Amino acid sequence: MSVRRGWVDYQARLARVIAHVHEHLDAPLDLPRLAELAHLSPFHWHRTYAALYGETLAATVRRLRLHRASGYLANSTLPVADVARRCGYPNVQSFARAFRDSYGSSPSAYRRQGMHQVFRAGTTPVLAAGYTVQIRVVPAVRVAGLDHHGAYMQVGRAFETSFTHMAAAQLLRPDTRWLAVYFDDPEAVPERQLHARAGLSLPAGAGPPPGLVPFTLGGQRCAVLHHRGPYASMRAAYAWLYGRWLVETGHAAADLPVFEEYLNNPRDTAPEDLRTDICLPLAGPATA
Repeated sequence: MSVRRGWVDYQARLARVIAHVHEHLDAPLDLPRLAELAHLSPFHWHRTYAALYGETLAATVRRLRLHRASGYLANSTLPVADVARRCGYPNVQSFARAFRDSYGSSPSAYRRQGMHQVFRAGTTPVLAAGYTVQIRVVPAVRVAGLDHHGAYMQVGRAFETSFTHMAAAQLLRPDTRWLAVYFDDPEAVPERQLHARAGLSLPAGAGPPPGLVPFTLGGQRCAVLHHRGPYASMRAAYAWLYGRWLVETGHAAADLPVFEEYLNNPRDTAPEDLRTDICLPLAGPATA
């Protein structure tokens, strides 16, 4: 069996594991069941997972659960106990310990004082915190990825599945970029109807591997908000960008959806150090 054929085989097996994990974050995960989904020995499959994805399954589950929890805390009024239960924690105490270890504060303190509150405070605090908007032409990027329907905080599933397809096709490079486009406003569209598309940049001259959709992002003048911090705070950042910055500067948005580029990896980056460019296409000529 060739190396590429082996990659494709393992990619298909572990894609089933990824799908199952994303769909069952609110429940205990049965390791023998995951081994069965992967069609791999329960003694060895988790080592294969770690070798291919760069983190253990336990680290993946913990990261995804806390990522989902941060979204609930920043963007809903659910009680902390309900957030813990929806994210697979048996009690508030274990959830609070895990959240503090990753985010540096208790769930309640994060809700009151997290970066999402900086954007809600208005223009001056945002600028004082170093959040500025740059108007520039964003060069076009060819991307291969997948459509995602549902909560935007769960778009990671499309990214991770796209990653496995790109790896299987040997299309990953040191300069591979991670981007997503968001077609709907979560304040105006029911969560289950939200539509996004997420994927990874293609090397020059390469086409998308089987199973992925090709698309292009950029190629126009954009207002770029460089965001630092947890992804959960970006909903508040969007509200500020559209409701304050766009109105007060007099710029007009183009008839194109907003897109994001993720500049570092949540697998090895603390939530407060995550960096994301939020790119809002602007009407007018494609000049800086």
